[in-house]
Amino acid sequence: MKNASKQRAILHMGAKTGKKSVSYIIDSAFLRSPKPYIVQSLLAVAAAAVILTFLRVITHTAIIAALGSSTFIVFALPNTHNAQPRCLIGGHIIGLVSGLIAYLAFSAGLSRLLPNHTELILAIGAAFSIGLAIFLMTITDTEHPPAAGTALGIIIQSWSYQTIIFILAYAVSLALVKWLLKDYLKNLA
Repeated sequence: MKNASKQRAILHMGAKTGKKSVSYIIDSAFLRSPKPYIVQSLLAVAAAAVILTFLRVITHTAIIAALGSSTFIVFALPNTHNAQPRCLIGGHIIGLVSGLIAYLAFSAGLSRLLPNHTELILAIGAAFSIGLAIFLMTITDTEHPPAAGTALGIIIQSWSYQTIIFILAYAVSLALVKWLLKDYLKNLA
């Protein structure tokens, strides 16, 4: 494995100068055909802008980061398992459930019993939410890595029922946009 990556690095080096070529830094597929990269990135901007504007919720930063990662997967890797609606929507549902379970058990539960240790309890609860999300996503075949961020966001920041509705609406809207653009999207990596 090490030899193969070393050989790839050597292939990208200039023959006499030893300097790295542009294709070492920029994907050679982009250099051959930049249009899909540009178009799909612009489509991601448009889709996210429309969905975020329509839903009018941008204050929950951890959740927005997770949903931004989902947008990346849908537009950069649309034909992967993680970008399929089952994983996109199901993963975020599991992230929500995992975050809520961790919140109820740790933030709302243990932190009241042990008020002098709330920071430690929050850290353990946050870690638990991620582990639970991983476990549930893998056993239900709904693996969507950004959804672990959803679980984390639910426990580390205050949440409301509007937050839950926003996450579900964003995931469903993103799946719908992906379906509408399925003939135009291709894996960029």
